[in-house]
Amino acid sequence: MTMSFDHITLGQRVLFGVGQARKHVAGEVARRGAGRVMVIASPREHELAEGVCAQISVRVWFDDVVQHVPVGKAEAARAVAGEHGVDLIVSVGGGSTVGLAKAVALTTGIPIVAVPTTYAGSEATNVWGMTENRTKTTGVDDRVLPATVVYDATLTTSLPVDLSVASGLNSLAHCVDSLWAPRADPINQALALEGARALARALPGIVADPDDLQAREQALYGCYLAAVAFASAGSGLHHKICHVLGGTFDLPHAETHAIVLRYVLALNAPAVPELAGRLATALGSAMGSEHTAADALNRLYEALDAPRRLADYGLTERLIPEAVARVLEVAPPSNPIPVTRANLTTLLSDARTGVTPTAGLHIVR
Repeated sequence: MTMSFDHITLGQRVLFGVGQARKHVAGEVARRGAGRVMVIASPREHELAEGVCAQISVRVWFDDVVQHVPVGKAEAARAVAGEHGVDLIVSVGGGSTVGLAKAVALTTGIPIVAVPTTYAGSEATNVWGMTENRTKTTGVDDRVLPATVVYDATLTTSLPVDLSVASGLNSLAHCVDSLWAPRADPINQALALEGARALARALPGIVADPDDLQAREQALYGCYLAAVAFASAGSGLHHKICHVLGGTFDLPHAETHAIVLRYVLALNAPAVPELAGRLATALGSAMGSEHTAADALNRLYEALDAPRRLADYGLTERLIPEAVARVLEVAPPSNPIPVTRANLTTLLSDARTGVTPTAGLHIVR
């Protein structure tokens, strides 16, 4: 079969090394000749960020970090950056932190050095997102792509096991969504499958020993591949659902992605058996098929004691009709299974209660 596709690889420097974050951040600040650095880090990450930035001169610290990046918070951060003439942003933290840095870069063009402490993956994409009036808006702009990413597994050891699991499964969702997202192609599918393989092996290691730096390093490696694939492939149904749940109902980002993932895979796998089979193999199944992909993912969730029910995070039954209506407005027409009010209602209802999904479940119900 011949191949025809249009693939874009984003230009970004990646610095990887255990215990080297402080050195790498100082080197990037010096290499760029930056003299007015703004560090964005949440209060919870402030002590960690001080250590990472110990060898640089910081002009201003900003810590008003909120998930889903409310527009008001973005405007406040932009005002601080303008007031201090900031010429470089260093973000130290998870997806909300780099998301706020991106919101500043979107209107100012100030470059970002991102230092992740979770497996969110936002640091490797040119996708921004902000929330206003209960609606999360996302977009693509190369100005928000961090110029440099500094990965250091030691910085993730402060992340509790349950959050490590949720964050890692959020990253795995990038892999799965990238297999059939609107701009999916063979290159980002290959990256996504390798990312899924790395994450499926790393996360049980983190659960077994939270201080296992090799497992946490593998998780960062998988997280980066997942994000690069996602940046190329675009936002598929999974992410459209989660953006609605987060932006409209303020459900927590990582846990929501972790829960929804299994149901989107169960919906789509029967329509793309070859891809689902390759995913099953990446997840450790001895036999690759659309059915074993769902089974392999369910087994992984059992091993990780992963979050299962959206009800545990605030989604009530009465909210489902509004969620369905909002997702239908943005669902990609290219989704392998046509998205309908019926199958989306079933998907969200099952994700709310934690029914174990199997391939094809939402097609026949």
